[in-house]
Amino acid sequence: MNSVNRAVALRISELLREKNMTQYRLAMNNGISHSTLKNIIHETIKDNLLSTTIKIAGGFDMTVSKFLDSPLFHEENLQI
Repeated sequence: MNSVNRAVALRISELLREKNMTQYRLAMNNGISHSTLKNIIHETIKDNLLSTTIKIAGGFDMTVSKFLDSPLFHEENLQI
């Protein structure tokens, strides 16, 4: 069971691999700093803002709904 932050980090990593994209490129695409993205991936940020998640999804050229459409975010897989 993952925390929401862990699920976001795993989803980002999954999509980076799928799209053969670097963290730096994603940060450039979505307008958040590379250090913020790195902190999200390494889970040093306690709570991700929805607005940040929306920007990350946009960096992958997808809606936040599509980003969250993963078994990682199914309620039974999350520790809330």
